[in-house]
Amino acid sequence: MGISQRRERERAQRHQLIVQAARELAETEGWGAVTTRRLAERIEYSQPVLYSHFAGKGAIVNAVALEGFAELAEATRLARTKVTQATQATQATEATETTQATQPTRTAAGERAQHAALLAVARAYAAFARANPALYDAMFTLATDLSFGSMDSPQPLKDAFVELLAVFGPLAGPDDDPETFTEVGWSALHGLVTLDRDSRLRDGDGYQDQRIALLIARLTGDVPK
Repeated sequence: MGISQRRERERAQRHQLIVQAARELAETEGWGAVTTRRLAERIEYSQPVLYSHFAGKGAIVNAVALEGFAELAEATRLARTKVTQATQATQATEATETTQATQPTRTAAGERAQHAALLAVARAYAAFARANPALYDAMFTLATDLSFGSMDSPQPLKDAFVELLAVFGPLAGPDDDPETFTEVGWSALHGLVTLDRDSRLRDGDGYQDQRIALLIARLTGDVPK
C-alpha cells in the first residue's frame, strides 16, 4: 500500500471515529453535549485535526444523519423482504394444497401481502426511532443543510425513501401520485413516532403498536390480519 493510500485510509478511519464518538455522546448526554472540544477529548485528537474533517458541529450532525438514513433503509429493507419472502412461501404452499375454486383471489392475496409488508416496515421504523433517539433527531429534528426530496439528495436519503415508497406506493389510488401518497403515509408514521418518543401519547400496554396497526389497516383498506 502506497503512502497516499495509507493516509487516505487513516483519514477515513478518523472520520468514522469522529462520527461514532458524536453518536455515542449524543445518545448518552444529548446533542447539547456534542462540542468539538468534547469530541476532541473523546477521540484523543486535537481540535485542529477534528476541524480538518468537519467544518463544525453542523457538518458532524449531517454525517451522523447520513449514517442514520443508511441504517434506516437497511432496517426497513430487511423487514420488508423478510415478510415478502414469507408471504410468497405461504402463497406457494396454499397454491399446492387448495383447488383453484377455493384459492383466494390473486387480488386478495396481494392486498394481504401489501398489508403485511407495510405493517412490518412501520414497526421496524418505529423500533429504529425508539432505539436511536439522538440519531433520529439528527435525521429529522436538528437543523441541517442536507437536501431532501430532490435530485440532489444524498443517496442514503434516496435509499430510505425508496424503501418507504416500496410499501406505501402500491396503495396509492389511480389518481394519486405514489410519491406524494408515500410522503403522507410517512408523515403520519413520523408523527406517531415523534409523539410517542416525546411522551405525548399513552405509554405501555402495547398502545403504540395498536396505533401503528390501526394506521396501516386504514391505509390498506382495513385488510384483516
